[in-house]
Amino acid sequence: MLCAEVCPTNAIAIVDRLPSINQASCVGCAGCVASCPTEALGLDDFNPTDFFFNFVSDESSLVSCQKNVPCIAALGSEHLIALCGMKKGLTLDIGHCGECSIGEAVMSDLRMRVENVNYALEAIESEYFVEFVEEKYSENEKADEKDRRDFFKTFHLKKIGSYKANFEREVQLSTDEFISHSIDTSHIKDMRMKKITDRRKVFFTALKRLDKPSIYHVVDGERITFTSQKLMDETKCTACEMCYRVCPTGALTSDMRNSKIDFDPFLCVKCHLCHDVCESDAITLSTSYNLKEWYEPKVQNMITYSVRRCDECDATFSSVSGDKICRRCRLEEEEALELWGLNR
Repeated sequence: MLCAEVCPTNAIAIVDRLPSINQASCVGCAGCVASCPTEALGLDDFNPTDFFFNFVSDESSLVSCQKNVPCIAALGSEHLIALCGMKKGLTLDIGHCGECSIGEAVMSDLRMRVENVNYALEAIESEYFVEFVEEKYSENEKADEKDRRDFFKTFHLKKIGSYKANFEREVQLSTDEFISHSIDTSHIKDMRMKKITDRRKVFFTALKRLDKPSIYHVVDGERITFTSQKLMDETKCTACEMCYRVCPTGALTSDMRNSKIDFDPFLCVKCHLCHDVCESDAITLSTSYNLKEWYEPKVQNMITYSVRRCDECDATFSSVSGDKICRRCRLEEEEALELWGLNR
């Protein structure tokens, strides 16, 4: 629910576990884009990856809502760390935030993000950090933007005449109601394709161009908000296979026989999905994070299973405790016993 929590105008609501968006209330700040770990959300008029490469080639290190981004909160932690390293310092212009209708709400989240980013930069022995400045950048030909919501409404309405094919989309942008979303077979297919996010690719690209620290520090895991290290309790794991099947990036994987679970911390986006689906709470977040994973990523084996055939259905299954029947047959047996009142 990060997108709904970070939205300064409450334009996002979670309905039936999916985000519904009120386009008329949306001011296009891209705060939700910056907070979404799997890049499920995006803006028509701003792409953080495109911005990264354009900004790296720019002489200036200033990020401003009146210059190059819809809002200074539009960049996530990975982009901020990568840009700070590549640009040898990064400055965020907060000069307009005091006059902006969403300034106060945006800054409460952004200050914490920058604090954690600078914590990570210090841990990798960076000489450069992300700083806030009262630059109040402006262009002579660009009028001051006093009401972002009115500005974006006008901007989108102007496009209706020139983009007739996108009329339905434009109506949504001007409708003051939540637009719900649903999952169909095409989405399920996409979810099965493990994808590394563009922001992680950008982050990895920048790290390869920076000097390695003299020592790989182990830092507070809670301060690293975009990746994690995990722990597995073998006594709780039921070998249900859900955690690595639901992982969107392939950070959690197994082999063809489903005989183990491996974990690659560098691919983890800390989306928490594996924790949500683990009914026995066997998989947990480590309280620490070894920054060696940023420079010398290594796949870790979390658990190994014994693989055998079920005595009941003869299907191959994985087990931690040496079970003789598979999970499905065991559940059917338990249901049968409960139905006949034999398990009391």
